Amino acid sequence: MLDIKFIKENEKEVEKGIKAKGFDVDVNLILDFDEQNHRLEKEIENLNIERKKAANKKDIKKGKEIKIKLAELESEKKEVSEKLEKLLRKLPNLPLPEVPIGKDETENKVLREVGEKPKFNFNTKDYLILNEKLGWVDTERASKAAGPRFGYLLRDAVDLEFALVRLAFDTLRKESFIPIIPPVFLKPEAMRGMGYLDYNEDEVYHLEKDDLYLIGTSEQTIGAMHMNEILSEKQLPLRYVGFSSCFRREAGSYGKDTKGILRVHQFDKVEMFSFARPEDSKKEHEFLLSMEEKLMKALELPYRVLQICTGDLGIQAANKYDIEVWLPGQNQYRETHSTSNDTDFQSRRLNIRYKNSKTGKNELVHTLNGTVFAMGRTIIAIMENYQQKDGTIKIPNVLEKYICLQANIGDLKQ
Repeated sequence: MLDIKFIKENEKEVEKGIKAKGFDVDVNLILDFDEQNHRLEKEIENLNIERKKAANKKDIKKGKEIKIKLAELESEKKEVSEKLEKLLRKLPNLPLPEVPIGKDETENKVLREVGEKPKFNFNTKDYLILNEKLGWVDTERASKAAGPRFGYLLRDAVDLEFALVRLAFDTLRKESFIPIIPPVFLKPEAMRGMGYLDYNEDEVYHLEKDDLYLIGTSEQTIGAMHMNEILSEKQLPLRYVGFSSCFRREAGSYGKDTKGILRVHQFDKVEMFSFARPEDSKKEHEFLLSMEEKLMKALELPYRVLQICTGDLGIQAANKYDIEVWLPGQNQYRETHSTSNDTDFQSRRLNIRYKNSKTGKNELVHTLNGTVFAMGRTIIAIMENYQQKDGTIKIPNVLEKYICLQANIGDLKQ
């Protein structure tokens, strides 16, 4: 949500940012509703003064007339305020000046490629073919039990997932991240406050009987944990690293990656989240990206970093980077990470502030998030990049201390 005062003072800039992101919201209508709201507020204030005067003069007739008029104005103001609030929630966060202009993902900017793509002296296989021998993922039985786009994770893949979780937590605790396992349910006001119900609501699982939402990423529930709080400036940046299961309908992905576990309805994920002072958020964003890259380098997986263009940012982000890992079995890069600076977009909705020692005022924090490991996709990347000629998978060196198995895994009796 944007500050209405900022919109008034920067109407052209707001319109330009909305257009660059590909959204269509009538800024003039927002300003009209705001003007009506202030006018009605003033009229109600004046009528209340008249009502008090009538009461003092014991003018019962006039008092009743004013009461009827007040009820009409208050009803009108409520309607106008609700329309204004609804429109304000449709406004996306504005892109930062350094974000490249572009319409969609085809215009994202590749910043760098890191690591050497592995060379094999045999024909490489994708993870689905490798899995035929390994038996790490069972989507057939999952489909029978739960429906399409689900999977059972089995055998060494389970050890691999928890080794990745341990690596992530051990690495990030050294950087002052607080480990957290959050709830996977959110109230409507919390999910809406994080900016996930104003667009693409059909992507989110909603339990109507309980009026609760299943999270699509730990970011949603970690961000909401400090709603309506005033943080101490000394706490900032306040960093969390969370592990949770995540749930997405994948409503807009019919026909895409229907096999395997690349795009599923339920997956596990380790996620970073940070609350920062506004003047520190750009630096904090680069820090989150550096943590993602540090862990990718630790796993010795080749990857590339993209800066996301305006048209692919979505509603919350003011700036965003993606990491795509190289998958030799598929001969292409695929997205595994993203990290976003959402500035004060979410904190304004959730009323999360900090006490600014310089101004003495309570001011909005900036919120940032970043993927550490999306488990299914990271396991896929390890399978394809560390595959051996005999169909086993070599353990990345950094994970060996977390897995009490032989150097190659996957050669198990079915």
